[in-house]
Amino acid sequence: MIREKIKKHSILSISVSIIFICTLIVFFATEASYNAIESASLWVRNYFGYFYLYLGFGCVIALLLLAFSKYGRIKLGKPSSNPEYSLWSWTAMLYSAGMGSGILLRAVQEPVFMQQNPPFNSSLPAQTVALEFTFYQWGLTAWAFYGLFAVIVGYALHVNKKKVRISATIEDSVKSNTLKNSVDIITIITTVFGLVAAIGLGTTQINGGLNHLLNQDFGLITTILLCVFISTVACYSAWQGVNKGIKIFSNLNIIVTLGILLFIFFTSDMKRILIAFFTSTYHYIIDFIPMSLAIGNYNPGLEFLTGWTFYYWAFWLAWAPFTGIFIARISKGRTIRQLLLGVLIIPSLGTFFWFSVFGTSAFQLIEQWGIYNNEFSNVFSSIFVFFEHYPFATFLNITSLFLLISFLITSVDSAVFVLSMFTDKGDKNPSKSHRVIWSVFILLATIALVLLGNIKADINVLGAVQRLLIITSLPFSFFIIIMFFLFVKDLRKNKAIVSKTKP
Repeated sequence: MIREKIKKHSILSISVSIIFICTLIVFFATEASYNAIESASLWVRNYFGYFYLYLGFGCVIALLLLAFSKYGRIKLGKPSSNPEYSLWSWTAMLYSAGMGSGILLRAVQEPVFMQQNPPFNSSLPAQTVALEFTFYQWGLTAWAFYGLFAVIVGYALHVNKKKVRISATIEDSVKSNTLKNSVDIITIITTVFGLVAAIGLGTTQINGGLNHLLNQDFGLITTILLCVFISTVACYSAWQGVNKGIKIFSNLNIIVTLGILLFIFFTSDMKRILIAFFTSTYHYIIDFIPMSLAIGNYNPGLEFLTGWTFYYWAFWLAWAPFTGIFIARISKGRTIRQLLLGVLIIPSLGTFFWFSVFGTSAFQLIEQWGIYNNEFSNVFSSIFVFFEHYPFATFLNITSLFLLISFLITSVDSAVFVLSMFTDKGDKNPSKSHRVIWSVFILLATIALVLLGNIKADINVLGAVQRLLIITSLPFSFFIIIMFFLFVKDLRKNKAIVSKTKP
């Protein structure tokens, strides 16, 4: 009976076995595992780093061309169907799943780092360059990776009526079941590593916030307990499903995020923030191509790109399968054009304004101090240090801790739901037992990553995450090219659908 169940759910069995073996190796050979990951990441960086860069740029161009082509009119669903979710709920869910706690992690630290260490020489003020490059790393390219998966899977799911699996996007061209199953397993492994990276970073930031607020030194055990708590609540949310758990948490996240954003905006120099937002957005647009290709004066150098852009592109790639599929799952009734332009533009502009508010306000604080002593250099506590200079600092810090937890829960429950769809034969409403299994194994893998990030004194969880994701995202960096070309081929063949759509 057990053997029959394993055979019936072979993708689940193989995937959790691989993750469990990797987890055990890290548990029992933590330092050796870290050294192996570090060596492999250096190899990938040296040989494929710039490939990541060019791939990101290619995704943006490809999706813009697709959105404005005749295929952009195709509706994901029946021609008469309406969007399943309102624009507000749709945006809230895709943003919570796609960015989540990262905007709190980097809100102050990244713009200030870019200001103090300009990525490239420019005649522009350092503050403008800092925001411009931050926008670059969080803007169109990140969402293009997500949008690529979302539109391909959405088309397969809602137009071709395929199962919710990445392999469904290529099954008309690839007949080998072994190859299709391998694609799904690689997708799952990549997704899990990207997810545990986010949980590891988020829980470490929560720990940093607690240390700052309570003036304590909570260590590794506290971070692990936070992982357990978040995974448990996320499991319950995923158990409830999209409409009950995930949608409620996502809407709550956006409301609280907007509340914090507007409070900082109205208690800071609003005029200066708006000028910084529009100026940096303008320069981001006109400098997008040379930044994306790292050419001429816009090349920050291999070391800088490795620590920042290559890592970011690897992170977005690792999150692209589950985020893209989740976006596809909630985008029924929208056209390809609505999906792509909505995914590319709405969250990008929201993120740009977020960094403009926090970054510009942090720049002004540094000017007031007259000297900068790395007050915002710690990625895990910078935002809590920042809030200390505003009214109701304690309330802001506590609210931010709540938001961090809520964002992580939303990211985890979305991923658990999507992974369960993968392994439960592409069912849109997967078995609850699959949701529990994935919650448990994600927790174990997260604890392993946290251990990796604490094995040496000169590294942290962020360092471990950077090295790991550059490796695990590499297979997908090749696969998405193949997937996109097969998708375009399918669109061109399906002339009947195009002819039924209204101009």
